[in-house]
Amino acid sequence: MLMADSERPVIFGEVLYDCFPGGQAILGGAPFNVAWHLQGFGLEPLFISRVGDDPLGHRVRDAMHTHGMDTSGLQLDSSHPTGQVTITLSDNSHHFDIVPDQAYDYIEREALPPLPETALFYHGSLAARSPVSAQTLVFLRTRYATRCLVDVNLRSPWWRREQVLELVNGAWLVKLNDEELLQLVPDVEDDTSRMQHLIRHAQLQLLLVTRGAAGAEMLTATGDSFRVEPDAVTAVVDTVGAGDALTSVLILAVSLGWPYGQALERSQAFASAIVGRRGAVVEEPGFYQPFIDAWGLS
Repeated sequence: MLMADSERPVIFGEVLYDCFPGGQAILGGAPFNVAWHLQGFGLEPLFISRVGDDPLGHRVRDAMHTHGMDTSGLQLDSSHPTGQVTITLSDNSHHFDIVPDQAYDYIEREALPPLPETALFYHGSLAARSPVSAQTLVFLRTRYATRCLVDVNLRSPWWRREQVLELVNGAWLVKLNDEELLQLVPDVEDDTSRMQHLIRHAQLQLLLVTRGAAGAEMLTATGDSFRVEPDAVTAVVDTVGAGDALTSVLILAVSLGWPYGQALERSQAFASAIVGRRGAVVEEPGFYQPFIDAWGLS
């Protein structure tokens, strides 16, 4: 069973705009998506990132205010633009073109808001690509070393295998997809063995591997395995942010102490709802209400 944890989640990393074909720009970035969903479920996370002093940055702050999110951790940068990613869609898959030198690459330790003494700390791997944000991340990882959840996002050319393995080492929980697992553990013959290798060598408590239409699998340090598959009738608009949706419910599960199997089933159910929408976040508050009611969160 996941340990109940009433502490406020601290979420660190990129916020950006996903720019789709046709000119549509939707708020995104894995850490932002996770924080957004947690707010929708009522957890009130502390989201730490940085945006440019530009129209897109102002839109980020306005959206957070409208959604009821705390903006004290959102730094303002007058020298670097708010992050953008160009997304190309093909057969229900997507390709990212991630722009370098964005505001979220310059999250400053000196500009951090007051921090809780203890917290479940989530971060992705992309924000570690630049020295400034990486140094701030080291500080936060040290502060919250016992409850660190690492979301692996291998976006070329912004990652190195050795650096990512260092990031996941000693984490409490690591989440990645099956392709990323193969990239990090290339010399092991099958997925099951790769998962066992990573959880053992990185000394993890939990490892979550997502497999797109094939669902997800969770492995514990004691060798217990839990699997879930999405409903076959799920209508897919795009898969952007599906993994982030799953991660957000997993953090919710930690806070409420749900059993592993139940946590994974509910995480997959919410991810299946997200892929029916364009983009990774949903701005209608009512979108979360059926899950809040079904899961007894109100």
